[in-house]
Amino acid sequence: MTTTPGAGLSRLNAIYRQGVLGRRPAVPADFGELERRARRASSATAWAYVAGGAGEGRTMRRNRAAFDRWAIVPRMASAAVDRDLSVELLGSRHATPVLLAPIGAGALMGDDSDLHIARAAAATGTTYVFSNQGCTPMEDCAAAMGDASRWFQLYWSKDDGLVDSLIARAEAAGAGALVVTLDTTVLGWRPQDLNLGSLPFSRGQGIAQYTSDPRFRQIVAERIARPARREATPVTPGAIRTLLAMSRNHPGRFWANLRSPEPRASVETFLDIYSNPGLSWDHLATLRDRTKLPVVLKGILHPDDARRAFELGASAVVVSNHGGRQVDNAVASLDALVAIREELGPEPTLLLDSGIRSGADVFTALALGADAVLLGRPYMYGLALAGQSGVEDVVRNVVAELDLTMALTGTRDIPAIGRELVIAQTRQVGGKTLQPTGKEGTTAAELFS
Repeated sequence: MTTTPGAGLSRLNAIYRQGVLGRRPAVPADFGELERRARRASSATAWAYVAGGAGEGRTMRRNRAAFDRWAIVPRMASAAVDRDLSVELLGSRHATPVLLAPIGAGALMGDDSDLHIARAAAATGTTYVFSNQGCTPMEDCAAAMGDASRWFQLYWSKDDGLVDSLIARAEAAGAGALVVTLDTTVLGWRPQDLNLGSLPFSRGQGIAQYTSDPRFRQIVAERIARPARREATPVTPGAIRTLLAMSRNHPGRFWANLRSPEPRASVETFLDIYSNPGLSWDHLATLRDRTKLPVVLKGILHPDDARRAFELGASAVVVSNHGGRQVDNAVASLDALVAIREELGPEPTLLLDSGIRSGADVFTALALGADAVLLGRPYMYGLALAGQSGVEDVVRNVVAELDLTMALTGTRDIPAIGRELVIAQTRQVGGKTLQPTGKEGTTAAELFS
């Protein structure tokens, strides 16, 4: 399905017509129920990884509270019969301003997760940002999408040859942009995973972009060839289960993998080099010589960092706190978006990630300065419930609500969603009543002083 004007009414009609036949949607239309059902359908380790956040979860809660501090102001009698939801991003036309965010280790929520997501994205006309921590090689996902739009997320490895190899593969796979994630040079403190002692990568899950990469395989072969003294690993039921998981998740035949040192060496190599704690602006300055793809820098929260990104030649930035998964008590992505837009003006391309749960959220983000948004956890919950069709349902629901919100606020197209259509709600900080950042309240300078 390619999204067209009238997507909202089409979605309502489809659901209500099924209701006449006594059929209810397999995927709930509201996020709260979607989340509850997905939790019941998921394992404890899957739920901890996908739904969990950093520390005490304050950043996750703040992401949602930021949306609650803004209210939409509908306008009447606009005769907005048809809506155009398309947007221009990085020189390409997108059917809607909603993209699917990169989420690693998706197979925790269902087998062949990346392929299901890729096909769902293609079916709904939605750009899918392939995860660098995917469970299926990018080439297979690209083949599943046909000519549909996709971008590729890059984690900057300690090995520059691997960085270049991943970029070259993304270009060959038809990626429309390179999205470099900046906020995960080390893993954040994630108690839900820690309390279970669970890291999917240590079991070979979420490293398919690496085990399918020629440079990575070369590094692994060199590791195996080097004589090394290993500490004896206690033989426990958990250790056996981990070995079996490594063998099952590694490319090739299970029994051959079980007898080979390669699966374990691949996991160890990945954990050693997948991300570079020394990542700096000097590294990022080399991107223009490394690729011809538009470069998008993801994880920006401060106006000065956004400004520097564009000075280095970035085509866009994603204002994101990684869904609250990296730094506890960090600034809400929506608050940061307003501050960055205020500081940098209307021209730079800004995308928002973290906290988007509904079409009304998309509308609010667009009104506050986002050119497009990345949807994350909701589509993973749809995957947990119904695979590819579950992802499609979530995307269609979000887009339908956006379309209906536009109809009810008198906006015919995305550029018409302006700042005048949202109003700031007050909040208490340090005993003072403040507005969210924006023309009417706290300035960017005050927020980041």
